[in-house]
Amino acid sequence: MKRNTIWVMAITAGIAVANLYYNQPLLAEMGRSFHASAQQVGFIPMLTQIGYALGILLFVPLGDLLERRKLIATMLVATACALVTAAVSPSLVWLAGASLAIGITTIVPQLILPFAAHLAKPTERGKVVGNVMSALFIGILLARTVSGWIGETLGWRAMYWIAGGLTTILAVAILKLLPKSQPSLELSYQKLIQSLLGLIRSQPVLREASIIGFLSFGAFSAFWSTLAFLLEQPPYHYGSRAAGMFGLVGIVGSATAPVIGRFADHNSPRLTVGLGVSITALAFVVFWFFGHQMWGLVSGVILLDLGAQSTLVSNQARIYSLLPEAQSRLNTVYMVSNFMGGSLGSILGVYGWSWFQWNGVCLVGFSMLVASFAIFCGGYKRSVSAPSQE
Repeated sequence: MKRNTIWVMAITAGIAVANLYYNQPLLAEMGRSFHASAQQVGFIPMLTQIGYALGILLFVPLGDLLERRKLIATMLVATACALVTAAVSPSLVWLAGASLAIGITTIVPQLILPFAAHLAKPTERGKVVGNVMSALFIGILLARTVSGWIGETLGWRAMYWIAGGLTTILAVAILKLLPKSQPSLELSYQKLIQSLLGLIRSQPVLREASIIGFLSFGAFSAFWSTLAFLLEQPPYHYGSRAAGMFGLVGIVGSATAPVIGRFADHNSPRLTVGLGVSITALAFVVFWFFGHQMWGLVSGVILLDLGAQSTLVSNQARIYSLLPEAQSRLNTVYMVSNFMGGSLGSILGVYGWSWFQWNGVCLVGFSMLVASFAIFCGGYKRSVSAPSQE
């Protein structure tokens, strides 16, 4: 696998995934625009992540069936159309529908990840996945920074117009820069989707990784979906720009993905998963006790992104090693679980905020991580008492 191919894949994943997260620092601005409550606009990120999970389920398995470069370019064009639809939204209901469409079509990162894993040597798979995941996480975090700044300067609609134009340019570039791929299967679409159930039944490592990802990413989303509400209140009194700037803080943790990938290549990825869940839980402890102090919030964000990155990269290294001919479908099961958890975490975070303010958000996130760690411990006990797939 050529180094420039890794860079193209990483940059594409980072730019594409950003479309899912532009809305989070803009929620307060959207609420004022449509005269809506925090609870009402809280459904915007939830619908985006539900759409993403649905899009992964419907379209990512096609990566094992169709030529990937054309499929990636097609989905980017569809995403650009959904972003423009959001930009012209005359009502909150319209914006909600457009947000769902953005989620459904923004599945390019999940086509690129198994493509990269397929091209990489087995001994370098964790490193390559880590490089792409690092760019993906940086895209997620910079999306919040960019959208917060543009939202406060030009308004939230401008962010969607800019994103639509950028995504269109990216679609054209991909057709020239990515290598062609040969499909690995000859199945009907119906049988392709049905085969997902067979993978879930036959692969206990996939089941365990998916449940852990569901809960861990849910906690991650609970924080980022409510941060803008915390920063608007005392003692901060900040706008959407400040909420977005915290994405820059998170890059410190996300930049460790290649290191995590190399560690997973040379050690048990399961160990890194447990470490990641523990670090993420520690982040919520810091948020709970010190979230109203800037140093505590900054420290917690670094721990949160470091822990989430460790869990995600390590789990992907585990599942990609199971069945090389089914990597897109394995990724489908895993990422659908992640983003269903993310959508649940987003709305639970908003409800936690409505009921108990910041303590409610921290309680939601920490509870999900305790459940995630319990699943991890149960899987560890089974791996000790029985032969492991890993």
